[in-house]
Amino acid sequence: MEVSPENEKRVRTRRSRVISRKIDRFFLALYDIFSFNVRFFKEVFLPPYEGKEIIRQCYEIGVRSLPLISLTGFIIGIVFMNQSRPSLAEFGATSWLPSLVSLAIVRALAPLVTALIGAGRIGSMIGAELGSMKVTEQIDAMEVSATNPFKFLVVSRVLATTFMIPALMMYTMLVALLGAYLNVSANEGTSFVTYFTQVFDAITFLDIFSSVIKSTLFGYTIGMVGCYKGYNSSKGTEGVGKAANSSVVTAMFLVFIEELLSLQVITALR
Repeated sequence: MEVSPENEKRVRTRRSRVISRKIDRFFLALYDIFSFNVRFFKEVFLPPYEGKEIIRQCYEIGVRSLPLISLTGFIIGIVFMNQSRPSLAEFGATSWLPSLVSLAIVRALAPLVTALIGAGRIGSMIGAELGSMKVTEQIDAMEVSATNPFKFLVVSRVLATTFMIPALMMYTMLVALLGAYLNVSANEGTSFVTYFTQVFDAITFLDIFSSVIKSTLFGYTIGMVGCYKGYNSSKGTEGVGKAANSSVVTAMFLVFIEELLSLQVITALR
């Protein structure tokens, strides 16, 4: 059956309208994200400063994450050491294990693993918490009561993640190195002093500084994504679940992108 020129024209018109709407929604979403970030940088320097809430969020984000971070970091050190030993043993270079594991943990594993754990635990927590407050109109109630909900809810959480993710990264780094030490000590008989002497001889100030900068960027991203998704959630309880889920997925995706870009910059500096 032949399609008349008029019907074909109508179909093309509909398709073009659908495509234009998608493009409009995409750029509107980018504008909302940009405005959300700009508002954060404006609010963070303006009084009142929610010091107590920032400290409380640092406790919730940092201290309550220590058990999970400790277990994960310890396992990473042991597993990486076990995986690296056979490759170096083929060349009779097992004495290089402390240097190898220190470079891998300090440069890449500690920042990335800490950020991924933070995106999974902290990002979902922030997204679900703010999402539930949004759908139950608690945020609207705060605005009516002359309280700035953006500063109290968003600024405090983003600052807390920005501060605590680097601190958790340093802790992960230490625990992973200790786990690796127990493994290499049990298998190679390396002493504590010899092990950490080789560890610190292999790394440089640039390695530690770049990891701290990356972790700070990861923390900001995790906090901002979780707050944005939760603060703009809708559709009742279904929206809360979507906010928590999209917070984790989006934060992890952005962390990998930032890791790739930062790696190119750090490699160029070296």
